[in-house]
Amino acid sequence: MKAAVYYENGPPSVLRYEEVADPVAGEGEVLIRVEAISIEGGDVLRRTRSAPPHTPYVVGYQAGGVVAGVGPGVTEFKVGDRVVGFNINQGSHAELHVTPAVATYSVPAGFDMTKAAAMPVAFGTAHNCLFERGRLQSGETVLIQGGASGVGVAAIQLAKRAGARVFATASSAGKLDRLRALGVDETINYAEADVVERVMALTGGRGVDVVVDPVGGQVLQGSMLCLAPGGRVSWVGSAGREPVVLDLSALRGMNRSITAAFFEGMTPTGHAMVQRLIDEAARGELEVWIDKVFPLSEAAAAHAYIESRQAIGRVVMQP
Repeated sequence: MKAAVYYENGPPSVLRYEEVADPVAGEGEVLIRVEAISIEGGDVLRRTRSAPPHTPYVVGYQAGGVVAGVGPGVTEFKVGDRVVGFNINQGSHAELHVTPAVATYSVPAGFDMTKAAAMPVAFGTAHNCLFERGRLQSGETVLIQGGASGVGVAAIQLAKRAGARVFATASSAGKLDRLRALGVDETINYAEADVVERVMALTGGRGVDVVVDPVGGQVLQGSMLCLAPGGRVSWVGSAGREPVVLDLSALRGMNRSITAAFFEGMTPTGHAMVQRLIDEAARGELEVWIDKVFPLSEAAAAHAYIESRQAIGRVVMQP
C-alpha cells in the first residue's frame, strides 16, 4: 500500500510518500480500506517530537473508510461496513489502517465519510472536556480556547446546546466571524486583546465556570486566571507547542481546579458517546467543519498547512 511515512523527526518535509507493507488485522482489530484521513494535533506533534519506533513509520491516529477485513474475536463489524477508527499506535496516513474494534465506530449510510473521519477525536474530546471532566451545567459560562480548532468547533456546539454561555478565542476577525455562526456569545481575538482581561470584563470580574484548553503553554496559564470560584480547566493539548512551567497558585482558593483530559472513546461509555455524536452529525444535528482536503501524496503540504494555523476545523487527506 501507499503511505505517508517518516524516518526521523522534523518539519513537514520529513514526510515521504512510499510503498510499505500492508497491515493485517490481529485479535480484536479491524482493517479499514481508507477513504478519508483526519490529521489530528497529535499527529503533528508526534512527527515533530517522537522518534519513530521503527522505520519507515506511518504517522496518524484516525481514518474512515470501508471494512476490508476483521481479526479473530471481532463480531460487531463485517467486511463492507462503513466505519471510522482510531489507533493510538498510529498508522492512519495510508491506504489501509488497522484499528481496535473498541475504537472503531459505525458511519451511517449517506453520511459524508470526509466528515465522519474527522469526528471521534475532536467531538469525543470536546464532550469529555466539557462534561466528564468539566462537569458543565446549563446556565454556566464556558471559555473555548482555540475556538477554530477541530476540538474548539465541536466544543462550541456541544456547550451551546447544553445551555451554556459560550466565549471563544481565535487569532483573527475572519475566524471569529465564522465561529459566531455556531452561536458563540462572546468572541475574543487573542492577537489583539488580553484574553484574561476580556473574560473578566465580560463576566463582571467573576470569570468563567469551565475552560476547554487544547492549546497549552502560556495559554493554559491564562486559562487558570480566567476561572470563577469553583471553576474548572480541562486541558487537552499542546497546540501552542512551547513547553512552560505553570504557576498553580492561580488555582489556590475558591476551589478552582485543572484536569489533564484525554480521549476516552475506547472505553464502553466513551465508545457509546462517540457513536451517539456521529449519529447526531449524520442527522444534521451537529456540524463538522472540513477546512481543506489534500491527497495523501501531499501529506507534507497538508501538515505544513496545519502548522500555518490557517485552518478552521479539520484538515483531511484522501488516498
